[in-house]
Amino acid sequence: MPSIRLLPVQDRARLTKAEPVVKWAGGKTRLLPELTARLPEDLGRYYEPFLGGAAMFLSLQPAGAVLTDINEELVHLYRTIQSDVEALIDDLDRHRYEAGYYYAMRAQNPRRLAPIARASRTLYLNKTCFNGLYRVNRRGEFNVPMGRYKNPTIGDPERLRALSEVLQGCEVVATDYATATATAQRGDFVYFDPPYFPLTRTSSFTSYTKEAFAADDQRRLAETFDDLTARGVRCMQSNSDTPFIRELYRHHRVEAINAPRAIARDPERRKSVSELIIMNY
Repeated sequence: MPSIRLLPVQDRARLTKAEPVVKWAGGKTRLLPELTARLPEDLGRYYEPFLGGAAMFLSLQPAGAVLTDINEELVHLYRTIQSDVEALIDDLDRHRYEAGYYYAMRAQNPRRLAPIARASRTLYLNKTCFNGLYRVNRRGEFNVPMGRYKNPTIGDPERLRALSEVLQGCEVVATDYATATATAQRGDFVYFDPPYFPLTRTSSFTSYTKEAFAADDQRRLAETFDDLTARGVRCMQSNSDTPFIRELYRHHRVEAINAPRAIARDPERRKSVSELIIMNY
């Protein structure tokens, strides 16, 4: 695949106006200026293995991107937006912001639902649960309580249609980061945004799937980062600023930035913290 030359920041307004459709812990919308300022000028194929809210991808809109996440419900939602957005928009109209309805939807087994209903359920829960947090128990069941909102917007048709347009021609797959990047070649670019290593024992938001992303997972990710480096693949990663993460990536370029915290029970605790941007170029 030919390399992609990024548009200058001042020219990116010419891209399709597309924004994240889900609220996601660790979303990168507020950090985009810091991240895009550190991108290489030319990219080969773009890979994003921890897709989440997709803010980075949407800011760049590289053609033919490989977009993956291990969260099957999130990936199913994106694939539905990509392939059948109008049916999804129609189905979203049936949802109600009521406690009984919310907990009935939460109790459903998504794998037993029709494809459109499954994607619609995911977006409904994301927009009406506490702070947009995605968390599951050890059985893989979504267990976040209902949030407190006045009149939440569950589906934004124009935003969904814009995302569908940008996703055309991209690979959207539910898989782990190592499998996702196995096809990356010299000159390609990978942006990793894994569940962050917790700053404290009580600050972790790693249960996006029933398997938490623990210290050993961080070590395996660092090994993948090193392997891609040896193969000539350019990589960027966001992670927490901790001695553990700094040690894992001590042979790479590591820069600290101040980042706002968007998810916390107490708004007073949503203050800026130091985060790391790790690069192998």
